[in-house]
Amino acid sequence: RGLGDVYKRQKRRFIMKVTRAASIPLVTHDPYFSIWSSSDHLYDTDTVHWTGKRQQIRGYLTVDKTVYCFMGDKEFHQILPQISLDVTATATTYTFENDKVRLCCRFTSPLILSDPLLVSRPCTYIDFMVEKKNADNVQLDFIVSADLVRQEKDEVAGFAGTFKQDFSYASMGRMRQQPLGSSGDHTTIDWGYVYLAGNDKSTITYDAANEVIRCQAADLNGQTTLILAYDDLASINYFGEWRKAYWTTKYKTILEAISAAFADQKKVYKQASEIDCEIEAKAKKIGGDEYAFLCVMSYRHAIAAHKLITDEDQNLIFLSKENDSNGCIGTVDVSYPSVPLFMLYNTEYVKGMLRPIFRFADCEMWTYDFAPHDVGRYPYAWGQVYGRSDEENKRFRSDNQFVYPPYYMYPSGSNVYGLRDQMPVEECGNMLIMTAMVCCMEQNVSFALPYMETLKKWREYLIRYGADPGEQLCTDDFAGHLSHNTNLSVKAIMGIEGYAQIAALAGEKDEAKKYHKIAADMASDWEKRAKADDHYQLVFGEGKKDTWSLKYNLIWDKLWKSGLFSDEVYEKELAYYKKKANRYGTPLDSRAAYTKSDWILWCAAMDNTAALIQPVAAYLKETTTRVPFSDWYQTDSGMYCYFIARSVQGGIFMPMLAEQIK
Repeated sequence: RGLGDVYKRQKRRFIMKVTRAASIPLVTHDPYFSIWSSSDHLYDTDTVHWTGKRQQIRGYLTVDKTVYCFMGDKEFHQILPQISLDVTATATTYTFENDKVRLCCRFTSPLILSDPLLVSRPCTYIDFMVEKKNADNVQLDFIVSADLVRQEKDEVAGFAGTFKQDFSYASMGRMRQQPLGSSGDHTTIDWGYVYLAGNDKSTITYDAANEVIRCQAADLNGQTTLILAYDDLASINYFGEWRKAYWTTKYKTILEAISAAFADQKKVYKQASEIDCEIEAKAKKIGGDEYAFLCVMSYRHAIAAHKLITDEDQNLIFLSKENDSNGCIGTVDVSYPSVPLFMLYNTEYVKGMLRPIFRFADCEMWTYDFAPHDVGRYPYAWGQVYGRSDEENKRFRSDNQFVYPPYYMYPSGSNVYGLRDQMPVEECGNMLIMTAMVCCMEQNVSFALPYMETLKKWREYLIRYGADPGEQLCTDDFAGHLSHNTNLSVKAIMGIEGYAQIAALAGEKDEAKKYHKIAADMASDWEKRAKADDHYQLVFGEGKKDTWSLKYNLIWDKLWKSGLFSDEVYEKELAYYKKKANRYGTPLDSRAAYTKSDWILWCAAMDNTAALIQPVAAYLKETTTRVPFSDWYQTDSGMYCYFIARSVQGGIFMPMLAEQIK
């Protein structure tokens, strides 16, 4: 269906050969449908969900009666030696070869941001290209286990059939279906149905005895294509409404979606090849092979940490999940680091991140003059769960399956939250900055206008408390509470400037001038109070000159060309970051050796230099922690701390965004 030609053209132009990475993306669609290989060879271990739970898929090639394993734990089988691994933004290709046969196995999850339907359609193409070298008969066996449809051992049911004579398929799912039956962090889906579909070269059956779907392609020589798909039935509870995935607005059933995926395969591959080449070419121009490596390893990763739905007015809603963190859905300070990727390719996704927060902030129970942190715990988007009061924590357990109550329906004065564990300056700044950036990218303020009163309230909060924040959490909450946080103060300043940017685009010149001046005055004062000889401090105060931190929030001053901070700030800070760098990157601040990969790339974008980028690439290549690209890790040992497969890796694209805006 056109793969061969597209693949050859792309291979001649751009393709990222990978010798090793922490984990390799295979099937990447959303937080539940997310399958990875965490080994150097595809046959070393079974594939896993991002949580590390086994999601077994096995692949075998029988060559003249000898069985070779190419995918999944090889156990007692001979292997078909893996000779190469290629990764692009949208696809992963393994090549295997011996003296009898050559096999290419390519996984394409076409998450093309210009087309929300493709981003949502839960169909991964799996292409097999077989070249006989010294063999008479070659048979492919591809086996999908019930791991994909359940968290714990439970009965499954399945069936097989054909769809309009277009393709054959088989499906399976739990016999006890409870859509949206649980909520949590380290959870896999245990509702819905997995589908495997193939063309006329394949025979696909459901094996009830072994609880697997089997595909067999006999006497294979050339190419055959399978599609692995997932129908989750219901995706998100969005403020009390059971919302299906965005793809259901186009297709009535998953079989129609699969049929469309087969029908437009050639067109989709062309689009995927174009975005692959574009990303790699731009990344190489900015930061060489190392930056290109980070971008291609982050693209599917960042998008697939979200679920795309619509609200009752058919607006796009793009909800992240805090993977390996606390499972929160739609978290503001997770959206904030992720937005460079989405600002680059389609601001509609950023709007889809912001709408749920504005909606919850307008609920009767949210009585605070600062922005919320999140809108629930995945897949329930019905009220913030972070920072609950001690009393509320006692009432409701925090186990991994518990569904929190619909906080958005609570009346005013319910006292659900404790103020100590909120992020008031952080989230106000984030919301103002992201909203302003959407308006700037579109050169239009129509998105912001319905929310202006709320934005003004958050602006005033930053003016009142942002110059020298009291003891509170910021997005780097794992580092604990901190008073007088200079980087958090930068965020407040940029949030106020964000409001000025919106006002300017709205034609409110006096309003824009007024708040730009407030931000400029705060920045001037910041420079005096934070200065420490050759760098700027972690916190304000005398006797703190030996403290420091990555001031990643400064990037917006560069992007907006607002001129709030002097050149001296950037020159000293960036030189200091390089001075403090360890093997795997510059630490987040002077308190510990760990760092955040997204923030390092934001700092690199201020300098347009590869010096800060290379150690992050080294981490991803060399770490012994085999999890999908962790954004929080130790810069000395390369060991991951926490945070797996999170959407924040969209921040890897900040240097690319800065280059585009320049």
